[in-house]
Amino acid sequence: MKKRFKRIYIEITNVCNRNCSFCSPTLRTKKQMSVSQFEHILQEITPFTDYIYLHVKGEPLLHSHFSEILDLCDKYAIKVNITTNGTLLEQQSSILINHPSVRQINVSLHNFNKSEEKIYLSQILRATKQILEQSPIYVNYRFWTLENNQLTHSMERMLNYIIQWFHLDPRILENISVCNTQKLKKNLFLSKGNLFEWPSLTNKHVSNVGTCHGLRDHIGILCDGNVVPCCLDGNGDINLGNIFEMPFIEIINSSIAVTIKQGFQNNQVINSLCQKCSYRTRFDK
Repeated sequence: MKKRFKRIYIEITNVCNRNCSFCSPTLRTKKQMSVSQFEHILQEITPFTDYIYLHVKGEPLLHSHFSEILDLCDKYAIKVNITTNGTLLEQQSSILINHPSVRQINVSLHNFNKSEEKIYLSQILRATKQILEQSPIYVNYRFWTLENNQLTHSMERMLNYIIQWFHLDPRILENISVCNTQKLKKNLFLSKGNLFEWPSLTNKHVSNVGTCHGLRDHIGILCDGNVVPCCLDGNGDINLGNIFEMPFIEIINSSIAVTIKQGFQNNQVINSLCQKCSYRTRFDK
């Protein structure tokens, strides 16, 4: 039977070891979710989804009990997608390989300056090679900071390095179109997109009309347990309720959640944060 959400984002920590310009800083207290709290969340959400994404803010591979987190995912037979900056990928690759729940790893390659890119990229490529050879995990390299659909010189340098490392046909560059996902080889993909602005109550008003996938096919849970409509509410401005204090089913059926969802279904943007989100305009009718 089809479950309510295609995916649920779970932020196991909002702590990060990078300070990337494209990622807006969170105003929340820095913390990591406990293993017992994570298991409680899995018990609450498994009737509603088959897939979780360990991402909102923070670097998930930094979690001090990362292997135990994945043990629980194996236990509850839920598929895991991980978004990482890649700096700890080589260090954690064996853990990832040995957990069958891990489905996909998204690696943001747009967060390195020129002096760092070759060092970190070499580590990421070594880890990727190991992961691809020893597991069925998909690896997706991300360039999500294009401007006007154009690759930067840094992105082109890294692409050439990736092509050399995996002995890919150099002509693949001729076929790379922007703002899409392209297969590079078995289980290895490249995803590209334009730079976007994180929604904030201080942003300019965008519109009161439009739609979004938030609450319709996905939802987010922050490391303090607060449930938010989507993965871009990095400061928890739309708090639907706390999963450590009330059942998940009550949260998603609350009046505020239902009102926001029905608004999107009717091409109406109800909440003030959503009205200041330009990312959702990608889904406008």
